[in-house]
Formats: sequence, C-alpha cells, structure tokens
Amino acid sequence: MIGLCSVTMRRHPAADVAAVAAAFGATAIEWAGDHHVPPSAPAVAAAVGVRTRDAGLAVAAYGSYYRCTDPADAAGTVAAAVALGAPRIRVWAGTTGSADASPRQRAAVAAAARRVCDEPAGPGLTVAFECHRDTLTDTPASALALLAAVDRPNAAMYWQPPNDLPDAAALATLGTLLPHVVAVHAFSWWPGTRRLRLAERGDLWRAAAALLPGGIDVLLEFVPGDDPALIAPEAATLRQILGHAQPGFSTDRGATGRVPPPS
Repeated sequence: MIGLCSVTMRRHPAADVAAVAAAFGATAIEWAGDHHVPPSAPAVAAAVGVRTRDAGLAVAAYGSYYRCTDPADAAGTVAAAVALGAPRIRVWAGTTGSADASPRQRAAVAAAARRVCDEPAGPGLTVAFECHRDTLTDTPASALALLAAVDRPNAAMYWQPPNDLPDAAALATLGTLLPHVVAVHAFSWWPGTRRLRLAERGDLWRAAAALLPGGIDVLLEFVPGDDPALIAPEAATLRQILGHAQPGFSTDRGATGRVPPPS
C-alpha cells in the first residue's frame, strides 16, 4: 500500500496531514514521534489515531525516535504506539555507527530492542529498525547481525536508499535485507541529502519496486522544500512506479490486489 510519513509535514498539524493523505488516496499514515505523536502523550496518540481512522485511513506505524539506548523509554514508546493503534513501531539502532560501535554498545542496543519486542502492553507489535547512517543498521551486514542478536520474531527492518550510494549499490542493500523488510520509506536524495523528485531517481525506484513483494508498505517521505503541494504529484509518481512493477497493485481502501489492505 502507499502511505504517507507524517514527518513529511513536520511543521503542520495532524489534521492537515490526514487531510493531505486522504486527498491523494493514501491508505495509511506513519505518525512521527518527534512532533505529531510524542511518546510522553498517550492521550495525543489516541486522538491522532481516531482522527486517522475518521479520515478513512489506517495507522501504518508509529515512527518513533527511540534509539534503543535507554531501556526505561521502551514502555512509553510502546504505550504511545498502542494508544495510536499502530501495528508497528519504527525504532533506531543506537547512536553509533557500526564501524565505531563496541561489543558492549551492540549488546546494549540489542537488549533494549528485545525489551520493546517483549513489552506485554503491545502484543503483536512489529518492531522495525530504520536503515540509517551512524547507527548499527548503516550496513546490511551490521543490520543482519543486530537482528540475529535481538532474536525475536517480531523484529524487522525498514529500507530506504542509503545516502550517497549510487543506484546499483543502494539496490544491493535492499536485496540483502529484503527477507526482513516490512516497510519502505520512498524519497529521492542525491547527492548526499539534496532532495529530488522521485522521478529524478526513477531508475532506482523502478528497480526497487520490481524487488518488493506485495505486502510491503511503501511510505512517501521527504519532498523538496517540505512543500505539501508536492505530495500529491509525488504520490502519483510512486503509484505509477509501483503499478508498472507490480501488475494488479492497488491503493484503493479495502481493495484486493498484490498489496493487501491493512488489517
């Protein structure tokens, strides 16, 4: 399904995010924990969840910024996700890149992630690591090692094009991680963090879409200039890319196709 990451509209209220997502035909929203749904405010999370469903959308995930460094924060993160009605929590793998992380740091991140996976308040929640530089998921090998160390069936991965990798190298990371990937953040940055339109890395996204099985959420994130007016045309580009790569792809709410509706 095609969804929207609320961080794409970080400076806008939740009501505007839901309205924009519904207008372009999104199926769901991943709500960000740095602004729209802070982990310390379960009542806000609950209200945002209601607003999402009232707009005819599902909650794709709670996009938390929990870095798996302080186990004491795990319960609050899970509580916010549960109040929101999210089936998945996006987390980050520490604050140190894999080349510099000590065995002790690696073990601490894995232990904190296990606590999130095992939180009794959130049965059935998937805990998915963001692929990001300066964390333990900055390379596929390190990400796979972390998943092995966490050793929980509900631990998974997100994927997004790594910064500054050319198309072939970026696609290789997707191919390696694909068995564990449950969601994709769709944006085009090149070079570095320069924001482009999706079509400007169209070859990358067409090749990525061809690799993705139907059940993976594809969530639009980060448009040039954080301009909400670009969200609908970017979503149209993404829909075209996915439809070409996956015949039968549908973003209709409640429709059947290779991408199932949220449960």
